[in-house]
Amino acid sequence: MRTPVRWLLLAVLAAGCGVGGSPTPGRTGSRYGGVFNFNETEPLRSIFPLTLTQAASFRIMAQVYQGLVTFDRHDLSIKPCLAERWEVNATATEYTFHLRKGVRFHNDPAFPEGKGRELVAADVVHCFNAICTNGIGDQVMWLFQDRVEGANAHYAATAHAPPPPGGVKGISALDERTVRIRLTQPTPNFLQIVAHQGCWIWPKELVTTYGPSPADHAIGTGPFVMHPLAPGEAMVLERNPEYWDLTDEGSPLPYLDAVRVTFEEDKNAETEAFLNGRLSAMVELPLQRLEDLRDTVGPDGKLRFRLLRMPALSTQFYSFDIHRPPFNDERVRKAISWAIDQRYLVDSVLGGMATPAEHGIVAPGLTDYPYARVPGCGHDPARARALLAEAGYPDGRGFPPVQLQANADGFGYVEVAEAVQEMLQRELNISISISMVRADEHYDRVEHGRVRFWREGWTADHPDPENFLALFYGRNAVRDTALPASINMTRFHDAAFDGRFALAQRTINAAERYGLLAAADSVMMARMPIVPLYHENAAYLVQPRVRDLALNPIEFLDLSRVWIEDEAGDAAQAAQ
Repeated sequence: MRTPVRWLLLAVLAAGCGVGGSPTPGRTGSRYGGVFNFNETEPLRSIFPLTLTQAASFRIMAQVYQGLVTFDRHDLSIKPCLAERWEVNATATEYTFHLRKGVRFHNDPAFPEGKGRELVAADVVHCFNAICTNGIGDQVMWLFQDRVEGANAHYAATAHAPPPPGGVKGISALDERTVRIRLTQPTPNFLQIVAHQGCWIWPKELVTTYGPSPADHAIGTGPFVMHPLAPGEAMVLERNPEYWDLTDEGSPLPYLDAVRVTFEEDKNAETEAFLNGRLSAMVELPLQRLEDLRDTVGPDGKLRFRLLRMPALSTQFYSFDIHRPPFNDERVRKAISWAIDQRYLVDSVLGGMATPAEHGIVAPGLTDYPYARVPGCGHDPARARALLAEAGYPDGRGFPPVQLQANADGFGYVEVAEAVQEMLQRELNISISISMVRADEHYDRVEHGRVRFWREGWTADHPDPENFLALFYGRNAVRDTALPASINMTRFHDAAFDGRFALAQRTINAAERYGLLAAADSVMMARMPIVPLYHENAAYLVQPRVRDLALNPIEFLDLSRVWIEDEAGDAAQAAQ
């Protein structure tokens, strides 16, 4: 039988409002109620933690799933989550996590009588073993690879056989509320890794009921419960009435009745929906409409919207198929790199909403990382032409037809591709055609090695340079080209890079560790499997009545404390 909350939710959703709503029965205070509406322009490729790699999926599913620890939504420091506390032994090789009492999985037909059960340590062990299981955790195995005791052995053992009894040696439940993880060596950023979405906790009933990688169902412990997905319809996340977290004053969270996500691919249509009040926020600015959004205050003096903006831990780059001509020649890759003017892309194409990539793949903003040690691409057309001639293509003669593939749903992807196309024609006299495809088709072609030159981007899953450089670690490269790639899309492997990266993983001293990672970054830039272009800004447009929405450099979206001010407060907010 439906509760009064569900009836109210359906009524509010039917109204299609961008913000607002009435307080929900059973909760007191002006902050409660309303639906938060936002849009994602690309279809979701996965909603399951072990296969979730899109920024869009990360933003949405962070409302449903949680891990033992989490990132503070303001400064990205590590906070307790499903684990209320933890201890680390004297050698920093053993972490003991103590689970909260009373945390329950969302109600779902996967459970007897549809009632979600309580989270126990065995659930954590099950999820962490899945990370290390071949064919299941392939896309996130790098989180525990070489770190957790027995992870590599378990992954190898499950390549052609069922999981061995006992699971991963270093992962165990000491009792119903305590989980112990043993590491092969001290790992300075291990808590950040545990906060990664690949370590979100889900019940085994999810996969036994809906399949090994559920595409339309999700069961977590978070503030919102996902309704089953239906093709072509909006995604609805309803308030979890049994959510464990409380405000500092002891009031229940979340404040919102629901979150509603649409998937309109047309950025202009999304912008109009926001300006007309049908969306609570926009999570990515439209390049073509920046002039329309320049003024946050309207002619009447009222606040139109808020602009939240900061540098993101994000890098946009173009990747090469380094194993097939013409890009198997390092000189060709470097020639293209030196012909691209990153500063022009940022200033003239992207309207200043980014920063040129001047020092490798790692985005600026990580304290103490020695960026200056990593060489950049630079812009030197004369050097680019000389390299191309040296590679056997003087003045571009004889250069084979090449296509640049990109997806058209991101900030400036089309305009940047067109600008690069013109630069390469002008500086190198080579013709590059452009293929703009849907995001799902784009990534599928990239993963299966069916494209030679393509757009790619990476927003950090956790704020550490290792997170960027793992994209080029040889252990993450699928050598068999008949098999899809998952992390290392260029299938790059270099002994010098791998040696420095692996040593950094077991180096405790922060300065030494960062130095090794910068050295690995330098090796990658010398080989140049990619051309770093620019680092994006994180930017949200937010309706005036939406309160306490936080922005951070990895775009970790936490809506558990967001609330919507009632219409009586509009005048006061306009004056702020």
